[in-house]
Amino acid sequence: MWWKIILFAIIGLAAIIAVVMVYGSLRWQSLTKMMHANLEAAHFPVESTRYESKELNGLPAPVQRYFRAVLTDGQPVVSAVTIEHTGTFNMSETDEQWKPFTSSQRVITKREGFIWDGRIKIMPGLSVCVHDAYIAGEGILYASLFGLVSLADLRGTPEMASGELMRFFAEAAWYPTALLPTQGVQWEALNDFSAKATLTDGETTVTLLFRFNEKGLISSVRAEARGREVSGEMVPTPWEGRWWNYELRHGMRIPIEGEVAWILSKGPKPYWRGRIKRINYEFAQ
Repeated sequence: MWWKIILFAIIGLAAIIAVVMVYGSLRWQSLTKMMHANLEAAHFPVESTRYESKELNGLPAPVQRYFRAVLTDGQPVVSAVTIEHTGTFNMSETDEQWKPFTSSQRVITKREGFIWDGRIKIMPGLSVCVHDAYIAGEGILYASLFGLVSLADLRGTPEMASGELMRFFAEAAWYPTALLPTQGVQWEALNDFSAKATLTDGETTVTLLFRFNEKGLISSVRAEARGREVSGEMVPTPWEGRWWNYELRHGMRIPIEGEVAWILSKGPKPYWRGRIKRINYEFAQ
């Protein structure tokens, strides 16, 4: 008789876990839907709808080579893009605890914004849900277990806004028309293989260092001080994204693979390694 009691207890526990997971998934989907509505509400038309090579006049030499390598004259300007990623995420600040993730990312180029909706698989049947976003000038980082138990909730500060706008800017290699001067980017010459770029959205201004390879393509993007959470505090830390494996998509040459790292005193500390699984563009009319 005792085995029946244990069996019913196991079945009951499994049913409770299943209900909790379904409820958490629905709650997360509802939150994601609300964030997407806020992102779309901030969307406004792109003023310049097509790239013209004449706008390269006066730009630093490596920047001109980059645009000639990734765009063709008359290329429609990207207004929005949806990206699906797959890869691994390092869950430890000190060790190497790489876990697989899948994600969907929605990007709006004007007003600059994005939502990264990720699932990091901690173990079979257990995932952490993550929202990393920049919406209408606000930076957001929210992580939750089962979509119910909050693990991190950072938002609403100038440091978060700056950090998330930096991410939008660094990832513009995936939507390269957003780096054009007509889209509000100011370029400053450094040398034959690098240049600084500045972008302003509302009250937030960020400057990043872009490095280019021998083919003229972006090889890395670096910020000298991006907010990194350490023991509950945001510590300005050098940060860098590296891009490679460029492919032609919708007339634009974009990187399919990349890695993002904090640059610590002991050396680079990568925490994101991923590749594009699928990408869909929407162009200005």
